[in-house]
Amino acid sequence: MVKENQTLLNRLNGVTDGLMLILSMMLAYFIRFYFFHGEPGHLGLSFYVCAILIALPLFLLLYGLFGLYESFRSKNFISEFSLLLRANFLGAGVLMAAFFILNKMHPSRWVLIVFFVISTISVTAKRWLMRRMLRFYRKKGYNLKHVLLVGSGELAQGYLDALAQNRDLGFEVNGYIARHDKLSGLPYRGGYEALPSTLTRLKPDEVVVALEADDYPYLAKIIASCEKDGVKVSLIPFYTKFMPAHPVIDEIGGVSLVNLRHIPLDNIGNAFLKRTVDIVGSLVLIVLTSPLMLIAAIGVKLTSPGPIIFKQERVGRGKEPFQMYKFRSMRVNAKQTTGWSRDVDPRKTKFGAFLRKFSIDELPQFFNVLKGDMSLIGPRPELPYFVNQFKESVPLYMVKHQVRPGITGWAQVNGYRGDTSIQARIEHDIYYIENWSLLFDVKILLMTLSRVVNSEKL
Repeated sequence: MVKENQTLLNRLNGVTDGLMLILSMMLAYFIRFYFFHGEPGHLGLSFYVCAILIALPLFLLLYGLFGLYESFRSKNFISEFSLLLRANFLGAGVLMAAFFILNKMHPSRWVLIVFFVISTISVTAKRWLMRRMLRFYRKKGYNLKHVLLVGSGELAQGYLDALAQNRDLGFEVNGYIARHDKLSGLPYRGGYEALPSTLTRLKPDEVVVALEADDYPYLAKIIASCEKDGVKVSLIPFYTKFMPAHPVIDEIGGVSLVNLRHIPLDNIGNAFLKRTVDIVGSLVLIVLTSPLMLIAAIGVKLTSPGPIIFKQERVGRGKEPFQMYKFRSMRVNAKQTTGWSRDVDPRKTKFGAFLRKFSIDELPQFFNVLKGDMSLIGPRPELPYFVNQFKESVPLYMVKHQVRPGITGWAQVNGYRGDTSIQARIEHDIYYIENWSLLFDVKILLMTLSRVVNSEKL
């Protein structure tokens, strides 16, 4: 039933995507030639409608290749929007190339640019509405995916807890198979030997295997039973707590290796894109904030003896130390390499407190970004003194050093910096590292600007 529903949903999604693309092209034409009072020339609306009709199979193919017709259960809305943006960009690029070839006919490239914007917005809005509708119907008990759970330990309970927190995804667990009857509130269907008969009787859409390490000898027979019955199997490995959000499988001579620390920025294209944004962004920000930095420098010099720029050794990417720059906001003191600053700190100068309130003291770090020591966005770099402490006591602490540290980051915009929970900070840093995307950076940047405007400490 779920497969039939998914097929119907995919067809509906494809048809409505096509309609949105056609309507977007028509609206782009009217905006270009009526709202902006352009001259359409001899190419009327029919030309542009024909163009999108010819290109429609390409767009739908791109949507399929980017996984946009997979179940909504398999990806969140932000991921879907990112994929849609890339697919539309490629499709619009092909159309732009076609328009260039047809240059003698003088088609309007501005129509295509407006089409790209409108189609991305309209298809995204339509898909968001479909998600809301599905959530509504799933809460009513429709379009459910029936699951048989195998296992009764911590992994199985964790899976059930995750489903309980996301009921709108439409999963319903119809019971579980395990050596022992441990899970409360769920029908116990017997031991592992009862799996074949249970599959025949319940006919689940999916079997989720959540075995603890001690039960792994049963795994081969469990998978064989599921494959014999033709039911889909999903596996929660017992080492799941060590795995990243998006593990990568490498293969050496037929042996599969799970790369636990492969991250998006290991991709040379992603790394080049982020570094390019850092260079361009830091140059622009240095120019824009130079008057403010000049005023800050004069203020620091006049209000407290000592250097204008405070240099402090921090640990960066690859555990390499570097000198981080800030406007000095404190009196020169003996704890500047081992002590955190706090909201109420006698070491602060009055002018320094003002600089810190609006994060003006952080502006010289744009030069760290330009040098390549830091990024605009990433985990905050820490003092070597604390790195040596935390790497022994905080799990996964050193993972943050796989990327360049940042002026702001996911932990900072969520309130974790300075004298706050190290464990929560690292969890946010690792989430950022494993889920990096350019859109994620934009989101953090906008959240940072919001906090600065509201005079919140970063």
